[in-house]
Amino acid sequence: MIHLAPLIRDLGLILGVAAIVTLLFKKLKQPVVLGYIIAGLLVGPHFTLFPTITDIANVEVWAEIGVIFLLFSLGLEFSFKKLMKVGGSSSITAMVQIVSMIFLGYITGRLMGWPQMDCIFLGACLSMSSTTIILRAFDELGVKSKKFAGIVFGALIVEDLVAIVLMVLLSTIAISRNFAGWDMLFSISKLLFFLILWFIGGIFFIPTFLKKAKGLMTDETMLIVSLGFCLLMVILATAAGFSPALGAFIMGSILAETTQGVRIEHLVKPIKDLFGAIFFVSVGMLINPQTIADYALPILIVTLVTVFGKTLTTGLGALVSGQPLKQSVQAGMSLAQIGEFSFIIATLGLSLKVTSGFLYPVIVAVSAVTTFTTPYLINASTPAYNWLEKRLPEKLKQFLARYSTDTQSLKPTSDWKLVLRSHLLQLVIYTVIIVSIILVVSRYLAPVLTWDVNSYWVNVLATVMTIVVLSPFLWALAIRKIQPDATSRLWKDRRYKSPLLMLQFVRIAAALFFVGLLINSLLSYYMAIGALLLVVVVIIINQKRLQSIYSRIEQRFISNFNDKEEQEYKTNGTGLAPWDAHITSFMVSPNFSGSGRTLMDLGLRESIGINIAMIRRGTAVINVPDRNERVFPDDVLYIIGTDEQLEIFKDYLAANSVSPEAKPPGVDDISLQLIEIREDSEFAGKTIRESGIRERTRGLVVGVERGGERILNPESSMMLQKEDLVWIVGNNKRIRLLGK
Repeated sequence: MIHLAPLIRDLGLILGVAAIVTLLFKKLKQPVVLGYIIAGLLVGPHFTLFPTITDIANVEVWAEIGVIFLLFSLGLEFSFKKLMKVGGSSSITAMVQIVSMIFLGYITGRLMGWPQMDCIFLGACLSMSSTTIILRAFDELGVKSKKFAGIVFGALIVEDLVAIVLMVLLSTIAISRNFAGWDMLFSISKLLFFLILWFIGGIFFIPTFLKKAKGLMTDETMLIVSLGFCLLMVILATAAGFSPALGAFIMGSILAETTQGVRIEHLVKPIKDLFGAIFFVSVGMLINPQTIADYALPILIVTLVTVFGKTLTTGLGALVSGQPLKQSVQAGMSLAQIGEFSFIIATLGLSLKVTSGFLYPVIVAVSAVTTFTTPYLINASTPAYNWLEKRLPEKLKQFLARYSTDTQSLKPTSDWKLVLRSHLLQLVIYTVIIVSIILVVSRYLAPVLTWDVNSYWVNVLATVMTIVVLSPFLWALAIRKIQPDATSRLWKDRRYKSPLLMLQFVRIAAALFFVGLLINSLLSYYMAIGALLLVVVVIIINQKRLQSIYSRIEQRFISNFNDKEEQEYKTNGTGLAPWDAHITSFMVSPNFSGSGRTLMDLGLRESIGINIAMIRRGTAVINVPDRNERVFPDDVLYIIGTDEQLEIFKDYLAANSVSPEAKPPGVDDISLQLIEIREDSEFAGKTIRESGIRERTRGLVVGVERGGERILNPESSMMLQKEDLVWIVGNNKRIRLLGK
């Protein structure tokens, strides 16, 4: 008789039941994730009407693999470059919400008499929103083109990174049982060190490898290579003392920066869906219906805290970041749920055996309830704003409007802040690179080389070779000019000469310290002191060669980092905007009645009030087209306007165009930004035409705010005055240069 392994039988049972339940949920238009959880409940040990899993240990291993691939896929959608472009508004919104909900969750747990660790994990779970549920709800409700959607997407990106940090910190707290002090500081420092190291090393090596092997990369080999990279980083992260999920997330975010990121994401999706399904089924298997019944009141309380707490704290965060009241209310009511990361954090507590058995089913139950309420809350956000707007005092509304405008205006960055920030950034980056090389040589390479041979001379050779490898980075740390123009201007001011000299001294001292650390770790204290002078002399004599080597290294990194952006440049065009204005794309249908007509003939600006920021025509891109530009079938129009104006334009296109995309992939070059005309500005006293703003930004002035009055679509003959706030749509980097 042929014997069937329990693992195969269990897997068949899991996928069979999951398939039936998820088909039912699809029919009912409910989230598939909830279907997986219910499938897990049906095949779990607490539900005996159906066949149950016989080998839970094996299923838990599959579920752990599911978490790895789920985090890998989230990393592919995340990318550090996206985080850098999120902007202060979404970052502040997310951080206010996260900190507030951790506190509210902790207080709620303590008031219910829960143990301290349960309260800490409860707060962490409640601070994470569900990317999957929000994206699905936005798709179904057709609100991706709304301005608040951009705030929500940015906040979700920040939450993804904070969730990874929380997992590391919670693991530290669970193991050490310390909530402050050196253990926590060490864990944070260690995490930041490895994040920077993995990111720099990954961007330097992996895109280069993928480009060299591009001709050999079929879909099959690309999938195998990607999963190999993922599991290799999982191994490295585990060896460094972090969770496997962190390694998977980091590798996903690195691969997302490559030109093959979208292709890899597409190839990995079926595997992520398979193992992700197993993970969510395992979530359901751990639910005891009796526990949910016993904790019905705490589930109700936590649900209310989640919905109302996240609505209020997210809305408050958006207001603090400078968003108008309407977008703040909409963003708050959109993020009022918990999801995937909450499950993972709750699972972490169980695996570490530091949380009570009831916490996990409580989190799952709250997630299920808030998943169902999310679409209704999003729909109710606009009526809620209208109700609130009618009842707020007029002075408060005026204050919020002024605060929003002031916060979103571009403020010039002083030369001193620019120089100080650049020095600190360079110091951190070079420290991570140099220390990592020293650690690899002293802890791993040198012990291997000195096995069964004369260790002294091997250490001397290893030291010399390491200094040679480090020399370009030591030169960059100690000697390389940073922000030379700003530094030159500051040097002319006597007040800044001493601080500039101190910065230079710190850089040189750091470089000497690292050389001494290396020599001392491999040789002796006295040799470290004697060798410092020799190293300094060699670096000074060879600084031109070192500069050349460093420039090539830096160029390779920058090229790899920007490859994807440059490749996608042809499809660029988006941004977040003040007031209610933002950029959304529409595709012109082949049977559009206005095809072949000029923008002047269509009169969209005059009739609707919108502006066309860019036209993408095949591989060609027309930035800020003039009025004589014609519209053709299959053109993608990037329209700037308010939510109401975009709805009117959408109705205007009617059935002749496809639905808008709120944030097309790779779109970041065109944006709408605000600059302030200061008293010493070169634009004060000039007309818009004379200012040359259009030529210098490759853009268009679409609005001017003067004395509390907003002038949309000003004429080119309008004179700019000091204290004017000017809205410009155009090249992102060029506009920022105007604000300095």
